[in-house]
Amino acid sequence: MAAQIDQDRTQLHMSIAEEIKDRLDIVDVVSDYVPLRKAGRVYKALCPFHQEKTPSFVVFPESGTWRCFGACGTGGDLFSFVMKRENLDFREALELLAPKAGVSLAPPDQATSERHQYLDKLREINQAAALYFHSQLQSSPAGAEARDYLERRGLDSATIDKFQMGYAPDSWDSLLNYLRHTERGYTQEDILAAGLIIEKEYEESGRVSHYDRFRQRVMVPIRDIRGQVVGFGARALAADQQPKYLNTPQTPLFDKSSILFGLDAARQSIRARDKAIIVEGYMDVLACHQFGEGNVVASMGTALTEQQLKQLRRYTDTIVLALDADTAGQAATLRGISQARESLDREWTPSLDPRGMLRFESRLAADLRIMTLPEGKDPDDVVRSDPKLWRSLVDSAQPLVDFYFDLVRQTEDLTSAQGKSAAVDQLAPLILEVSNEIQRTHYAQQLARLVQTDERTIERELARRTTSQRAAKRRPPPPDEPPPLDDDPEWQALAVTPPRKAKPLGNGLAVHLLALLVLQPNIFPHMQSELVELEVGSLDEDDFSKAEERAVCAALLAGQLDDVDDLSGFDPDLARHIEQLRTYGQRWPELSQQQLLKDLVDTVLRLRIDNLETRTRMLPTLAQDAESEGNQEDARAYRLKQGELSQHRRSLEQTLNIRTYAGRRKMSPSI
Repeated sequence: MAAQIDQDRTQLHMSIAEEIKDRLDIVDVVSDYVPLRKAGRVYKALCPFHQEKTPSFVVFPESGTWRCFGACGTGGDLFSFVMKRENLDFREALELLAPKAGVSLAPPDQATSERHQYLDKLREINQAAALYFHSQLQSSPAGAEARDYLERRGLDSATIDKFQMGYAPDSWDSLLNYLRHTERGYTQEDILAAGLIIEKEYEESGRVSHYDRFRQRVMVPIRDIRGQVVGFGARALAADQQPKYLNTPQTPLFDKSSILFGLDAARQSIRARDKAIIVEGYMDVLACHQFGEGNVVASMGTALTEQQLKQLRRYTDTIVLALDADTAGQAATLRGISQARESLDREWTPSLDPRGMLRFESRLAADLRIMTLPEGKDPDDVVRSDPKLWRSLVDSAQPLVDFYFDLVRQTEDLTSAQGKSAAVDQLAPLILEVSNEIQRTHYAQQLARLVQTDERTIERELARRTTSQRAAKRRPPPPDEPPPLDDDPEWQALAVTPPRKAKPLGNGLAVHLLALLVLQPNIFPHMQSELVELEVGSLDEDDFSKAEERAVCAALLAGQLDDVDDLSGFDPDLARHIEQLRTYGQRWPELSQQQLLKDLVDTVLRLRIDNLETRTRMLPTLAQDAESEGNQEDARAYRLKQGELSQHRRSLEQTLNIRTYAGRRKMSPSI
């Protein structure tokens, strides 16, 4: 298990390129170069890399990739597109995109670097704890109680593994002892700082003891937006355990008010569906994801905050809050929304005042909606018993203004002057934030009817509030000059923690291939020659989708890695990636040159087969989307391309099978 922890430890860091891709939307970046048209779940355009009349260039927002299904046949990630379109190398693309993402390429000073290292250590400890809890759940006899509980809750093994759920044993120091005796030997002070143990001082003796915070509980790792474990949610198993739900306390990594549980797993689905649903607890999120509702996140029982809403706004403008049917509970939750709403992003809309003068008015740049659950039901109950009802409730969620109108009708005495005044105080700010003028007029009329007054009175009150708002705030920038990112506390918070270590490598075919090639670049020309002899084409950058992989391939093609010890001419981020590839390659047993050459060529064939399978799987969905739009010509083109790619894949599989069979014949002493 320690080896598994070491392997996962290498997966805690993100390169600058990955951080940039995480912050930028590929659709926005590509749209700066070519006009994209939404087609179902993807975006399409005429390919910018070759002449064509029918759009074959497709951007996939969920995966952050693009692909030309026409003459180019090329594809990749955000960096690959910019590098190809602008004819840039990897470093130049970094310099172009980093400012747009608010990422600094300058190396951190010593204090900042030490802070990053400290936070990295706390992430390592949390990840090690997550692996320990997961192992206890899966294999320990004591974990049977937790396994039974999860089975009763209807969570399947795929969900348990996906979210790395675990079990904290009923012990005072099992986790503490485990972490102190791992290969890294984490200190008691660092484990305490990670929030995993509790420190208690005895006044009489002055003795200080430490014990595990989480005991006899089902454990749910809580991850940040990059998928790194920063804390835990824990559900009690014993009937008399209090509290029933226990979270990691405030730590340098974990701040409950700024984290949404499940956002790392949900963000692609949120972007694809253009809608985020917020529930209260992590068990609700687990159930929703298991039943295919992947755009659900949880606020973990806290009132919705400005930081949480801003995170969601990076992926969608439509945010749906799932509330229970209890009016008192709704009111408490909505107070949190009101506070967070005050700090949400605004768009400045030009309008004419009564004198005909141009002015700018603040409108809320988000669509907040409220979804009311059936009485006595939580999201877990609804999505399990009736997924169709869940989707219907999501689709019929009320705009925030409509929900507040209903709430005011229930909570205010609209026959009294005080009740009418309170209704206007609650509803007027919401009406002013509606960006559509017709809708704003509709709500103003509705408010007039609600408080039984003249529409002109409401219009004057709204105008007065608009004037007061402008006087109370500094003059907004014009629409073409938005506030600088430096003024945005979210960007500031992200900017002070730029990871600088290489992205996790994993164990994929591309990594295996490049790791062996950078370790022994002298064999690269021989591999290329054999690929040409097999009539499958030599290796090139288009065999890879990730920017770093393409950059390493380009360096191999240019002969820049022939001197295996000199990486001084490379971008530091890319140099670290190459070093990590070499370290990975050194794990493999030594092979003869003939064996190594065969392994490399076979890996190229398998990589291309995998790439073709991925591209082929995309095409039926594209064809269905085209048909739903009535575009039969595109649908036929996609199906023809599917047949073409399938035939190419079968040809490569046949070549690989022949080589495999021939290799076995050579190794078999009986042949």
